[in-house]
Amino acid sequence: MAGPLMRNITLLGATGSVGASALDIIARYPERYRVHAVTAQSNVDDLADIAVKFSADIAVIGNDDLERPLRDALNARGARTIARAGRHALIEVANTPNCDTVLAAIVGSAGLEPTLAAAESGKRLLLANKEAIVCAGALLMAAVQRGGGSLLPVDSEHNAIHQCLSGVRATERAGVRLVLTASGGPFLNRDDLDEVTPDQACAHPKWVMGRKISVDSATLMNKGLEVIEASWLFGIPADRIDIVIHPQSVIHSMVEFADGSVLAQMGSPDMRTPLAYALAWPERIASGAKRLDFAHAGPLTFEAPDRRRFRCLDYAYAALGRGGGASVVLNAANEIAVQAFLEQRLRFTEIAPTIEQVLESYDPPPPQSFDDVIEIDREARERAGDCVMEKIR
Repeated sequence: MAGPLMRNITLLGATGSVGASALDIIARYPERYRVHAVTAQSNVDDLADIAVKFSADIAVIGNDDLERPLRDALNARGARTIARAGRHALIEVANTPNCDTVLAAIVGSAGLEPTLAAAESGKRLLLANKEAIVCAGALLMAAVQRGGGSLLPVDSEHNAIHQCLSGVRATERAGVRLVLTASGGPFLNRDDLDEVTPDQACAHPKWVMGRKISVDSATLMNKGLEVIEASWLFGIPADRIDIVIHPQSVIHSMVEFADGSVLAQMGSPDMRTPLAYALAWPERIASGAKRLDFAHAGPLTFEAPDRRRFRCLDYAYAALGRGGGASVVLNAANEIAVQAFLEQRLRFTEIAPTIEQVLESYDPPPPQSFDDVIEIDREARERAGDCVMEKIR
């Protein structure tokens, strides 16, 4: 009997938390997975260590100025890995015929172009980069269709929905309602948010994530972006996508069918579970995640999100409903506001008003190309930067 198909993988964003979880699974199955290329934006030493450990063919650093330091770091470790740098190198390793699977885990809009390139070239695309589909949902889905590959969501919520809908006929999908669960972040039961610090906002009670996405979880913008993402991934309008706060993070999302039945995907809060599902699909493999012990899981609770305190949710729904380039504006304004908060130039409670101000001032048409997305993104960032400066003054 033939063994499992060997997959050659490019990891876009190998040094982040999602990349680390993926590498943990890959290391468990050397007969299934081989690392072709790994990338990072500026973390030279960690990227070189990963390249050596997994015998990667190519390592790409996003910052052009760091190609020589990366080459030196690889040489110092005795690696045969080729060092590359910059935007074109990221695109090249995303669409090269030398790999068949691409994990898109670059944080922010920087991951958009290589993600589109991977989709266009027919790869199995494991999507962990929200911005690619939030900013360019129509472009990305069209690229997947043209390329003839597959798109598998890695976000735990969308991966859960994918699992719940697996094998469901198209006719049965027509009337489904999606329920995305949210942990509520670190400030679920805190009323005074004016003086919270970046470290407090990044102290997620359940998930280990990067600082930007941790702040998004604290504002619930993360869940707003996921509504937009779910709409594109599954072809479901916003009025059939609900959000429920579920602090235990045991149920990762649910699908309600026309007959009233609800399917839920459950498991320990560990990114290795959705990654293992996406890497091995349609098979299943052990992920290394802790088994869910129902006898000791405790009560599971649910509540509606407080949209008065967490206004970013409404802005995300509004951007999805408005269409055009509104989602690009939403994402760009959020990135600028979150970065300003992390740099302690903006209060936590000023993130949402900054996003609202940019959305009200800028309503671009739908992007028809990657260049359109970049131009809308650039303009929105400039306006958000101006808003931040006004608040500082």
